[in-house]
Amino acid sequence: MAGSATATAGTIPAAPAHADEHMDPRKLIAFFAMVLGMFMSILDIQIVSASLAEIQAGLSAGSDEVGWVQTAYLIAEVIMIPLSGTLARIISTRYLFAISAAGFTMASALAATATNIDQMIVYRAIQGFIGGGMIPSVFAAAFTIFPASKRSIVSPIIGLIATLAPTIGPTVGGYLSHAFSWHWLFLVNIVPGIIVTIVTWNFIDFDKPELSLFKKFDWWGLISMGIFLGTMEYVLEEGNSNDWFNDSSIAIAAVASGVGAIVFFYRAFTVEFPVVDLKAFANRNFSFGSIFSFVMGIGLYGLTYIYPVYLGRIRGYDSLMIGQTMFVSGLAMFFTAPIAGRLSTKMDLRLMMVIGFISFAAGTYIMIHLTADWDFYELFIPQILRGFGLMMCMVPINNIALGTMPPSRIRGASGLFNLTRNLGGAVGLAVINTVLTNRQDVHYERLRENMDWGNPAAIDQMNNMTANFNTYGMDGASVAIKQMVGLATKQAVILSFSDVFLILTALFVAMIFGVAMIKKPAPQGGGGGGGH
Repeated sequence: MAGSATATAGTIPAAPAHADEHMDPRKLIAFFAMVLGMFMSILDIQIVSASLAEIQAGLSAGSDEVGWVQTAYLIAEVIMIPLSGTLARIISTRYLFAISAAGFTMASALAATATNIDQMIVYRAIQGFIGGGMIPSVFAAAFTIFPASKRSIVSPIIGLIATLAPTIGPTVGGYLSHAFSWHWLFLVNIVPGIIVTIVTWNFIDFDKPELSLFKKFDWWGLISMGIFLGTMEYVLEEGNSNDWFNDSSIAIAAVASGVGAIVFFYRAFTVEFPVVDLKAFANRNFSFGSIFSFVMGIGLYGLTYIYPVYLGRIRGYDSLMIGQTMFVSGLAMFFTAPIAGRLSTKMDLRLMMVIGFISFAAGTYIMIHLTADWDFYELFIPQILRGFGLMMCMVPINNIALGTMPPSRIRGASGLFNLTRNLGGAVGLAVINTVLTNRQDVHYERLRENMDWGNPAAIDQMNNMTANFNTYGMDGASVAIKQMVGLATKQAVILSFSDVFLILTALFVAMIFGVAMIKKPAPQGGGGGGGH
């Protein structure tokens, strides 16, 4: 990385600090075009998740089929992200990014023209795979073309874009599907995609292709990695809804993932040119940074998921209302970004992480006391704490993980680092869904035990409801029982949400102590890395 005094020995010599101060305008233009491409790719996950009902209706799909609109994208993306470092080394960042942007744009156009669910799933898989190549490239570029003295500006920009995209996704998706139609969830990518493709093709010149490496490409490593990560993502995405290993397809996928992992890791450590360079994990700070990235993936994607679920199931909000409520976190990130950038040059990065995790834990702790009446105003403070915590954590985490990597390894390391965030999100969502399901059943059984004929309060409630329904000429007793069951179910759901927030609070508190495992980063002129 240019200008990084802390980089370990690499093949690219560091330029003198004063020579790095001048930034080539062409590189700046290229970089911000790359940031826009990354934003589109990350946004496309959440922009669609908020409007799956509209897509299901538009394509006449079944409820069990429409989930694959998301799953196909995520499986394909999680395979491409670690692969992107190797591809960038072979064909160069210019070709990889421009091809990814063009392919993502064309796949978006195809998705908008889909007439059935099968077409949509195929187009989304293409979109996810090709789009996944844009995300790590931005991180690698930030640490190779910018001197350390500029990172306090560049890092919060990347962090803001990368964390803001999934946060405002429900807002953008809800607005587009309400104001226009679900087709615009994909059409919105076309004009920016064309611009990104043209600009990156003409302006990126960070590196040169090494086409000779293609002869050494590990195809078996690629196949085994695809099986390992793809089936693992499938198990995590579909496991809870299919009763985990009681379902044969989940069990087979889990076995396939295990076999794929064995072959992949064997190839990664034995072949001359592995499909993914795992040597980055020999760097202690990179390893711990990746663990923290995994946890932040849980915080980013898990909370972006659980808030809308609560607002939809308990409050009855539609996707637009959910998006408007969720936008608070986005605003908090926007205003925290420059603060985080400034602090990264003045403060021990580990202290920044502690502040961020405390903010995260405080936000989830407040949510433990959730009731059925909470809406925008009750969620306001927890969302501000979440947005503030995200930015305060992401800037130092990425700098600690990637800021000491040699230039020769930065592209591969960036892919691995971004993969940990995505896997954290996938594991977090799987755990959250499983806890919600299991704890809801436990709480319902406990509530039902107390709603019997020996409970005077329950009897009074039943009698009042029965009398009320009888006045409308209805079968008061049977309707009252259904209402009581509904009340108990709703309360059980709320209690299960509280359990999830309690678990997340404990996780973020544990991370506060985990920061002590990181070596103190050497002072840098520009501070932190980008956040995602």
